[in-house]
Amino acid sequence: MSKNVRNLSARKGLEDNLFERIAETFDENTGLDTQAQSELASQFLVGNANVFGAASFYDFLKPENAGKKAFACTGSACLLAGTQDNVREKLGEHFKPSEIGDVYCLGRCHENSAFHIQDHNHSGADIDRLSQIIDNPANASVPDRYNVGAVGPALLTLNAPMEQQTLEALKAVLNGSRDTLMDDMQASGLRGRGGAGFPTAIKLAAVRNENNETKYIVCNADEGDPGAFSDRYLLEQRPHLVLFGMAMAGFLSGAREGVVYIRAEYPEAITITEKCAEAFNALFPYQRSDGETVHYKLYVMKARGAYICGEETALLSSIEGLRPEVRTRPPFPVQSGLYGKPTVVSNVETLANLYAIATGGGAAFKAIGTGKSSGTKLLSLDSHFNNPGLYEAAMGTPLDEVLYGLGGGFRKPVKALHIGGPLGGLVPMHKTKDLTVDFESFASNGFLLGHASVLSIPEDFPLVEYLEHLFAFTAHESCGKCFPCRIGSVRGKELLEGARKQQRRIDRELFGDLLETLEKGSLCALGGGLPLPVKNALKYFEEELRPFFA
Repeated sequence: MSKNVRNLSARKGLEDNLFERIAETFDENTGLDTQAQSELASQFLVGNANVFGAASFYDFLKPENAGKKAFACTGSACLLAGTQDNVREKLGEHFKPSEIGDVYCLGRCHENSAFHIQDHNHSGADIDRLSQIIDNPANASVPDRYNVGAVGPALLTLNAPMEQQTLEALKAVLNGSRDTLMDDMQASGLRGRGGAGFPTAIKLAAVRNENNETKYIVCNADEGDPGAFSDRYLLEQRPHLVLFGMAMAGFLSGAREGVVYIRAEYPEAITITEKCAEAFNALFPYQRSDGETVHYKLYVMKARGAYICGEETALLSSIEGLRPEVRTRPPFPVQSGLYGKPTVVSNVETLANLYAIATGGGAAFKAIGTGKSSGTKLLSLDSHFNNPGLYEAAMGTPLDEVLYGLGGGFRKPVKALHIGGPLGGLVPMHKTKDLTVDFESFASNGFLLGHASVLSIPEDFPLVEYLEHLFAFTAHESCGKCFPCRIGSVRGKELLEGARKQQRRIDRELFGDLLETLEKGSLCALGGGLPLPVKNALKYFEEELRPFFA
């Protein structure tokens, strides 16, 4: 059935996109317009259930969120900072309980107290001027400020080019040799920065070699990992680097269209990237010196609130207007991706690195970092640091140099760092000295670099409560397609909640079986990755957790 709907959606493609049309059927006050949905289903020749099923999946389109006027962040960083009870209390002075909703992360992890009102994000001291914000939300919105720094070459931050430079560099790329550029990509050793670390050149070459006239580039900007705001930084401060990377990837692979899929929780990033995309689209069609005409068009798409869309196949289904469930693989997106066509899916930071490779050469990029992890990596440091913010480090940099050098150490005692998002490793403080900022160091020590978000777990925060939060997050964000994730996440939350609140001790063997089922049986990394931080916690914090297990 999904394949049939995908093919029907493909008839109108990105110009008259089904997903965006579905989003238009939601009214903030009255919810989903069933009549408009029925008409839309008729236009696209799909069933009413297909349209409603897709729409009702997303947090910002769910019928129960109709009438919400404010959203309080319930992400991990805000939880650990302990700021959100005050936020809810202050919001409650202006809104009814039914008018206040939840959102898992707004990317304001450097200062917390985060909330969202009328398509604008706020954090920090903003909660103390709530009346002014409610009276005039657009004018009251102040760009958040955080520390930005680097150790080693600053390719994406301090020394990054401006927009006009990237446009001129793109013209040089479009006039150059695809083969030479592909050789540079392979020589660079660039690996995906979204978590998996897959070689980018292999993706580009695979799509390039596919015999199909229609190909796509998709930028996965659905940065939903609580604690991460590196993609938000790039989209708001360096969107031209990201769009340069998308256009270069299209030129290399033969794709004529590209989509930047940005999470709805980043409204400022959407507006800024849309403006920047206008300048890039104005370059096309581009006439090369040899007479070839290069076609390319960028689309900026606003997501609607679903962490699972950070998984590449769920993201593709979302763009197509389907319910964003994870697909089984093979086939892989490079063979059958968006609308069933060959597609390169890469994350924001990965694509932003293509400028450095195109202008400086693949060998120079490879010379930065380690043998298997080249270039630099962005790290997000939360509000527990003395210098919270966004930092760029050459791969191979000692982690402690980032934590204590750039980050300035911690404001209060911290017992562990959750690095790489909710599915990343839980690193006890005595292990940070053993880690360097690269994929291999983290993997060999039993952790995961992932998105390189750094969340601090204070000494006085109960670890059992944090683990319960991770299971609750997974249960809320599961697409529901596979049983291990859909059911296992709920069962894990129930077990930990019962142990914490009702002194019902958990059978350790049963809990181990649950983790193994999640790890081996889940279709994607949401259910499959959750056991990693839990296992880390059981290994390194056995004494603290012992009272909760039989």
